[in-house]
Amino acid sequence: MAKTDVVFYAEFDRTCPAILWLDQIPNNPKDKLFYRVRRLEQAGHELRRPEADFLRDGIYELRVRSQRVNYRLLYFFHQGKAVIAHGCTKEREVDDSDIERAIAQRSRYETNPKGYRYIPSANG
Repeated sequence: MAKTDVVFYAEFDRTCPAILWLDQIPNNPKDKLFYRVRRLEQAGHELRRPEADFLRDGIYELRVRSQRVNYRLLYFFHQGKAVIAHGCTKEREVDDSDIERAIAQRSRYETNPKGYRYIPSANG
């Protein structure tokens, strides 16, 4: 199985919604989500429940549960890359607003992948 490149979506102002969200959640689910990201690199489209799931309209989720809270990283595929759009918590289903946000992020990314790709600064 070929390795899948995983990149993070960035807004035009270079902020990264997924990283900003990850910075706000506890370490336990954050560590679990980074493990899921590594699994996504290994398995790509083949990653399935309980680790990942297809939501709709080309949007997928990486799935983690910690302390009765469901944490999700929403992502999509573009030209062989998995692009992590943003994160959210949920009770039952991922809110339509989160899916719509990921769809809008995908649309922007598709128009200019280099312009909407997160590149960490040298300062960390």
